[in-house]
Amino acid sequence: MSKVTSSTLFKYKQEGKKFSALTAYDSSFASAFDQEGIDVLLVGDSLGMVVQGKADTIPVTNQDVAYHTRCVSNAVDRALLIADMPFMSYATPEQAMTNATELMQAGASMIKMEGGHWLLETITMLTERGIPVCAHLGLTPQSVHVFGGFKIQGRDEENAKRIIEEAKAIEKAGAQLLVLECIPTDLAKTITETLSIPVIGIGAGADTDGQILVMHDIFGISSGYIPRFSKNYLSQTGDIRLAVKAFIQEVSDGTFPSESHTFN
Repeated sequence: MSKVTSSTLFKYKQEGKKFSALTAYDSSFASAFDQEGIDVLLVGDSLGMVVQGKADTIPVTNQDVAYHTRCVSNAVDRALLIADMPFMSYATPEQAMTNATELMQAGASMIKMEGGHWLLETITMLTERGIPVCAHLGLTPQSVHVFGGFKIQGRDEENAKRIIEEAKAIEKAGAQLLVLECIPTDLAKTITETLSIPVIGIGAGADTDGQILVMHDIFGISSGYIPRFSKNYLSQTGDIRLAVKAFIQEVSDGTFPSESHTFN
């Protein structure tokens, strides 16, 4: 199978082909996901919660993400590998450059950052210097304490308009991908149709170009709480590889996410 790149995902968008993404944190799971045909793997700062047992993603360091990126990159042949930039690792463009370089050298093909207008200068600087960027809007977990919890974003007209404008500006600044998390379905649809770059949804409805879930959620092993927007594929299949295959297939044919996994 040929290597998935940002150009591959752009072609998928043009063709109307849905693509799938999962988080991964070690070589064994990354290899299994890659072999089953997952298009994108994200070394997410979600590792703080599902691997380290923290209450949120705030304690995760760039060194943590770099370590797990090296583990995953050793096992990936096909999928596009994205690494999260953790909390306060990109507060300034210069800081972002240093920390993004570490993640790229650890094996990532792209980095992901949370934020809107304030990130535009950083996105432009990174992409001009050969570091591809995936942006992240909506519910941005690193801002959980500002939001007052993990809450749906963009439900009122003012915030919906702001997210749309930020998405346009992010694309213009040079981002090659955009993740939309926990926003209403109609807002995600509008943004996906407006942008030329691929849009990946999580809790954002079925109209985005791709879907991403946390691997622990699709296996039903996240401690305490499994989000409404996720689905336990392991209980459905009884086998890890078949669970991944089922997720990929349901994203491809548009049966996931269903209405029960989205917000209006």
